[in-house]
Amino acid sequence: MLKKIGVIGGGYIGGVLAQEIAHRRLAREIGVSDPAPMPNPSDPEDRQTVVKKQSVSIGKCLDIAEGLPVVSRDTKLVGSKDYSALAGAEMVINTAGVPRKARPDGTFPSREELLAINLKVTVEVAKGIKQYCPDAMIISIANPLDAIVFTLDKRLSPPKNRLMGMAGVLDSARYCYFVAEAANVSVENVNAIVLGGHGDDMVPVRSSCQIAGIPVAKFLDADTLAKIETRTRKAGGEVVGLLGFGSAFVSPAWAALEMAEAVIFDKRKILPVCVKLEGEYGVKGLFVGVPCILGKNGIEKVVELDLTDEEKAAFAKSAAGVAKTCEEAEAMLKTL
Repeated sequence: MLKKIGVIGGGYIGGVLAQEIAHRRLAREIGVSDPAPMPNPSDPEDRQTVVKKQSVSIGKCLDIAEGLPVVSRDTKLVGSKDYSALAGAEMVINTAGVPRKARPDGTFPSREELLAINLKVTVEVAKGIKQYCPDAMIISIANPLDAIVFTLDKRLSPPKNRLMGMAGVLDSARYCYFVAEAANVSVENVNAIVLGGHGDDMVPVRSSCQIAGIPVAKFLDADTLAKIETRTRKAGGEVVGLLGFGSAFVSPAWAALEMAEAVIFDKRKILPVCVKLEGEYGVKGLFVGVPCILGKNGIEKVVELDLTDEEKAAFAKSAAGVAKTCEEAEAMLKTL
């Protein structure tokens, strides 16, 4: 158990994180930071006054706190509209950013539009972390994942083992679920991993996918696996399209907590993590999803898989896509 975990963003993911951290007894105190709702300057003054008194983070913290006696937990919850709720946090989970929300015509904001908006948010997040918990371990969920983690690294320059992005755990879980569903077996039997950037070029590693230790090809044919891998790459958008608002929130929160628990309990668990590579997999200076050993020091070790030639090519393509996005992010950051 940690003394304090900070959660940046009190939306759907942040709310699940806060309640799960309390229920799992992962920290004695939880701090949730979120500026929402924000007053609209064009609204009447009386309406703006009302909105200024409202707080998503404080409200959610109170809601969870009032339920603690029911589940017999003594966790302290603190919310704030600024970043002060993060003060003293040993670990921070960042969810802050505008989700990929569908427009009325069913289309989605472009990657560039999402990047421009969320980079501005991330610059403020970095300032908050630097002011209130500069030594915290950071797990970032916000999208575009690779560019956001890159930005946090640029603004905070933390030890490389203490900053990581959550994408691979979620993408791998989706891969596992689709395989289990197709093979009609328990999800507990499936072991699969997804590497690369968190986008359409992510790499489901078929050569490492197993069902109860048996190669997945013994259960599913190549055509079925290809369809599953395509669905895995598009899985986030599938959820967004069905919801019609926001994005996936329970599965990302659980995935981040899988990483958090590996650190908190020093599990030395191998999980796919967006981490800064320094030559591993032929990549240097980029945050890309690869398997890592997670323990009390955060990223304890990067594990290099023996990929097939096809998987190596796919990984290189995915890393190139991450590089392009980070170049765009770096150019945008110079204007912020």
